[in-house]
Amino acid sequence: MSRLAPVPKSPNCVSSRADPADRVHAIAPLSGADLDRVKAVMAAMPRTELVEEAEGYLHYVCTTALLRFKDDVEFEQDGDVVHVRSASRVGYGDLGVNRKRVEGIRRALC
Repeated sequence: MSRLAPVPKSPNCVSSRADPADRVHAIAPLSGADLDRVKAVMAAMPRTELVEEAEGYLHYVCTTALLRFKDDVEFEQDGDVVHVRSASRVGYGDLGVNRKRVEGIRRALC
């Protein structure tokens, strides 16, 4: 059972647990990663706070620079991949911020 919440109907969230056919929400998991490496990458991100850490799970809150919106970013270890969910707390759209954030984390892990 996944700790990552399902995606909402609004297009302000991406998740590697979303249906792969869902082109709005689906994103690939972080292959070949582990939570220690993810923690190192997230520690270097500005305005990012670790709010929960449990066995195989991390939850961060990222605050946007301009309007101080809060986004939730979660990671869940599943064997040799890390599943990820990044979602805006408010608003309908996110101008692609959550997808860009996850792809930036992916690049940093390489």
